[in-house]
Amino acid sequence: MSLKRLQTLKDHILPDHKPTAMAGSPSPLTTHVLNTAMGVPGSNMILFLHRQDPCTNAWTQITTGITNEDGRCPGLITKENFTPGVYKLYFETAGYWASLGETCFYPYVEIVFTITNTEQKYHIPLLLSRFSYSTYRGS
Repeated sequence: MSLKRLQTLKDHILPDHKPTAMAGSPSPLTTHVLNTAMGVPGSNMILFLHRQDPCTNAWTQITTGITNEDGRCPGLITKENFTPGVYKLYFETAGYWASLGETCFYPYVEIVFTITNTEQKYHIPLLLSRFSYSTYRGS
């Protein structure tokens, strides 16, 4: 089944979690997926942004997105919704590698991070191969 068809099905099943569009407003949180094994952007990868409830520790999904041809996913969160707390970026790596005819060791990657100063910009890249990944706080 194609990635586009799976995304269409997901949108019909989970209508409350459609990607968030931010017309003209830059997101204070950005990400960039790089396929280091092939030296190309990690395009068409599904990802989810969650925020942790500080009282219950339960995760609430904020948005769903798909990386573009450059491996980026614009519009993750609006400045108004970007509050201090613990966040998680969840990347669907198995589907990404399967779309390239490959298998991988890590079926997904979760990057959990803490935001304390919402006036700053946060960039969280994911450097990815079939058998490893790394991340860091970029600018």
